[in-house]
Amino acid sequence: MKNMTQALRNAQDKAAERIVREVKEELARRQAERRLIERGWELDMNFLAGNQYCGIDPAGELEEEEPRYAWQYRRVFNHIAPAIDTRCAKLASMRPALTVRAASDQESDMRTAKISANVLKAVCEDAGLDAAADKATVWSETCGTAFYKVLWDANAGKKIGERDGAPVYEGGVRIAAVSPFEIYPENLGCESVEEQESIIEARAVHVSEIERLYGVRLAGREIRGFSYAPVSVSAHFTGGAGGFAQGAAKNSEIVIERYIRPNAELPEGRLTVVAGDVLVHDGPLPYRNGAGGARAFPFVKQCAIELSGSFFGGSIVDRLIPVQRAYNAVKNRKHEFLNRLTMGVLAVEDGSVDTDELAEEGLSPGKIVVYRQGAAKPEFLGPDALPADFHDEEERLLDEFTLVSGVSEISSNSANGTRITSATGLQLLIDLDDTRLAVTRGSIARALKETGRQALRLMREFAGAGRLMRMTGEGGRVEMFYFAASDISSDDVVFEAESAGANNPSENRSLLYEIYNMGLLSDEDGKVSSDTKRRVLNALGFGGLQNARGLEQLHANKAAEENLRLAKGYVGADGYDDHALHIAEHTRFLLSDEFGKCGGEAKERFERHLAEHESALGAKQNKIE
Repeated sequence: MKNMTQALRNAQDKAAERIVREVKEELARRQAERRLIERGWELDMNFLAGNQYCGIDPAGELEEEEPRYAWQYRRVFNHIAPAIDTRCAKLASMRPALTVRAASDQESDMRTAKISANVLKAVCEDAGLDAAADKATVWSETCGTAFYKVLWDANAGKKIGERDGAPVYEGGVRIAAVSPFEIYPENLGCESVEEQESIIEARAVHVSEIERLYGVRLAGREIRGFSYAPVSVSAHFTGGAGGFAQGAAKNSEIVIERYIRPNAELPEGRLTVVAGDVLVHDGPLPYRNGAGGARAFPFVKQCAIELSGSFFGGSIVDRLIPVQRAYNAVKNRKHEFLNRLTMGVLAVEDGSVDTDELAEEGLSPGKIVVYRQGAAKPEFLGPDALPADFHDEEERLLDEFTLVSGVSEISSNSANGTRITSATGLQLLIDLDDTRLAVTRGSIARALKETGRQALRLMREFAGAGRLMRMTGEGGRVEMFYFAASDISSDDVVFEAESAGANNPSENRSLLYEIYNMGLLSDEDGKVSSDTKRRVLNALGFGGLQNARGLEQLHANKAAEENLRLAKGYVGADGYDDHALHIAEHTRFLLSDEFGKCGGEAKERFERHLAEHESALGAKQNKIE
């Protein structure tokens, strides 16, 4: 028996070694395939950071460009960085807010949409979706592509108890922005994540984190570099999103995660995790985060510019590099010409003066120049005027920056280079400027919606039978409620961007003011209902003012709670109720499809409850008369 156990263990070790070798060889192959793409990303990051005298040599490696003459100016006039800063700022202001819309007006669908919307809002806040979106946008604007990774963290959330002396947490969704350097698709020509047969993520992880996640203790090493060398695997490590400076991940090791999507041979897909040279996990895909409860990749792609037939998108920085090179050349040659005009070019006869002294000290005011007797005295060459071509070329290049980057002077420095002065004309210019970002904004919106879908699907899978969460109820009231995983749905609701109809919040507010002033929100009597006022104030960002408008919403909330209680047992009407409002709320519930699930006894309870309200309302009216 002992020999059989040892033989089985040896067979498992050999199988694990084979899998580790297979995963590393596959990673090395994918690294070699996209080596030139990575060099392009590194070049983009260098230009964004201001290191703009570098290029890619014929061997496909980055090299420093040497000046042709030692006296040549090599200063950098970086117009790429402010263009990217402006684009990121505009994209952040136009970022859509995710919400959940009910599939129908049935009470059950509306309740599901309400719970899903509040859960989504809470999850995005706890997981830091805004911070991840900011970081991903910088990566996509710099390198053309960024990714969101949506995971379930069992150690997140509140502590709910202990097991074997270790704390147990309720768990939560974690959303991380992933740089394109860490993602290796199987097919570089396949455009979408879902169509890839497999995806490899490789990154540097501290050995303490590896031990916490997988229970494996590794020695660790220092890892450097943007990406992974094909010969010996190393890790990508940067000091932060958008920075090009290479750092060193100390006491770390490479963690390689290979995801294989479900197929006929692997109906639940496969996730293989290799840390260093150790196989730490090999099993099915961990999440049912796909449509219809299918297992799928936990990655969502975001591009600055979609490219046909390419998995990775295009970068604005890459398009700006030729313009930036030309601009640097023009500015430097212009400054060299100006230096010649101010400092002058001195002509001397050979051997007449000490040229070394003149070259070192120049001609300072009051300097005495001693030249050889009988020789021609030194003299300045005639100054030339600065050619107008310098100025014209500089202006043309600045216009090209605007054309290529999609950021006009109005957005970058609030300057109006046109003769348009009317408010309507300026607004049209701003709208045109925002239209240039429509493709990038659409990619961000699609990525955020898919991220929201996956986050809700993870909550539905792991939230459990009951979880307490705080949400905003009707009228903006803060409610603590229990919900089960079955109450969350992401397949029968529609995700929409709240700001999809306008470019930014200020335009949303202006449009809402116009609608309100035109009377489109008023009823037949010209009055605006309290519910409409509440919604308008919420849309304007002044939802807190609704608490000063009276008791209507409180009565509506109480009536809604009574509907749920009457479905299970009898509840009497209170004397302080707004009976007319309660009658309307109860009648609306009686006419909904949700009431059909309550049974015949509930109908009698509702009729009795309504009778009490009607009697109290009639008595109150008679008393007034």
